[in-house]
Amino acid sequence: MNEDSTVMEPKTLTPRQRMQIPRQPMPEQKPEVRRHNFDEVPLGYDAETAITEANRCIMCKVPHCIDGCPVFIDIPAFVDLVTRGEFARAAQKIKETNILPAICGRVCPQENQCELQCVLSKKYKPVAIGRLERFVADYEREHNLVVDPVVPPPTGCKIAVVGSGPAGLTAASEMARRGHQVVIYEALHQAGGVLFYGIPRFRLPAGVINSELEYLKKMGVEIQVNKVIGKLATPEELMEEMGFDAIFLGTGAGLPRFPRVPGENLNGVYSANEYLTRLNLMGAYTFPEAITPVFCGKRVAVFGAGNTAMDAARTSIRLGPENVTIYYRRTREEAPARVEEIEHAMQEGVHFEWLTAPLEFYGDDNYFVKRARLQRMKLGDPDESGRRRPEPIPGSEFGVDVDTAIFALGFGVNPLIKEATPDLETDRRGVVKASAETGMTSIDGVFAGGDVMTGGATVILAMGQAKIAARGMHNWLIDKKGLNLPKEKPPEPVSRAKRKSKKT
Repeated sequence: MNEDSTVMEPKTLTPRQRMQIPRQPMPEQKPEVRRHNFDEVPLGYDAETAITEANRCIMCKVPHCIDGCPVFIDIPAFVDLVTRGEFARAAQKIKETNILPAICGRVCPQENQCELQCVLSKKYKPVAIGRLERFVADYEREHNLVVDPVVPPPTGCKIAVVGSGPAGLTAASEMARRGHQVVIYEALHQAGGVLFYGIPRFRLPAGVINSELEYLKKMGVEIQVNKVIGKLATPEELMEEMGFDAIFLGTGAGLPRFPRVPGENLNGVYSANEYLTRLNLMGAYTFPEAITPVFCGKRVAVFGAGNTAMDAARTSIRLGPENVTIYYRRTREEAPARVEEIEHAMQEGVHFEWLTAPLEFYGDDNYFVKRARLQRMKLGDPDESGRRRPEPIPGSEFGVDVDTAIFALGFGVNPLIKEATPDLETDRRGVVKASAETGMTSIDGVFAGGDVMTGGATVILAMGQAKIAARGMHNWLIDKKGLNLPKEKPPEPVSRAKRKSKKT
């Protein structure tokens, strides 16, 4: 049932029969067990389940699922390989456009992207594309079937990638695929960016990240950690003094936001960024084995309802407090977190207080937070985001005991690169301005992608932007360096290409 045995022939099923196959559930650790450990919660498909799920795909003539993927994975092709039991080949098919399949299969919101476009979703549940992506990537890794990447002859061009998060890793792989020499500079001591410091191990195991990093290194990419660009060197110095021909900025959005209420500077009040970094990257949950503890009291309050808030709350519940409560100023319907993450949090014992916002925090004589004053909200007219604006209800204030407060209210762009590069154009929020078509910033030869130019989005969207920037950078280098290479065009939406082929 794999490359080392007889390849299976796909079952001869009609589209109607395929549609009658129910979507296969993902086995998980039981909530009462997993809330006491940091092991991965979803356990993954086995081979038989994966084939059954893949057989649900009706192989549409116009596969809109590809158009729903920011990195344009050939989804029908890899799913068809799964139906045949050719799991490693399926993983290799994905890697033609995405070098992080094991990561994307775990953390990407497929329900809002490729699976949303699945034709089955009109009457049935969509094919579990993300779960299949995770399965084939894990199968390839666990069965030692990873094939070393093939890279073209060197072009002689040298590229600096600043940041080793999803955007930086993707830009690096895309430029290495084209024959350019790539060096990644990472400010922290561990490569991976938000994948490593922002996402808990029960959602994304460290071994999975490290395996994807090793694949990148086999492409010839050099990764240098503990290198803070903006302090070690400016982008200008990278090009003029260190010999780089072009630069990709993928520094992400790690600047925390606070609500600016009294008492938010008390001890025991964290940004989700600091809290998760100390736990995920520095191993605080293993204290005293790790020497970087984090304080977690008995009554934890998390403010926000995005995926980061769920990560903070679900991490906290594993540290053994009496209760963990998420407070959000809108309702569950407006919560930006994935439905799966909210459900997992509820199953694990996290409480939710919707339509609630913080007003003030009070501390003890040692300046540790002990109590919070909150206010009930109601929804008014839609704001610029299209969501209904939360409005305070007069006279609805109330107090709760809190000894740990975590703010997960979104992130801004770290100002370090901008401060070191005055000519780099940004908007009023510090978000880098770059061409949507090429990724080029206001500085010639400097490109950007990911959260640094969106202010915070998803892993896969950051990767998609990095692919655009890599193509733009490659075409720019062809002109700048006179490379004898053809220029590349952006991929055409599959649905449009299919319609064209029918006409011709």
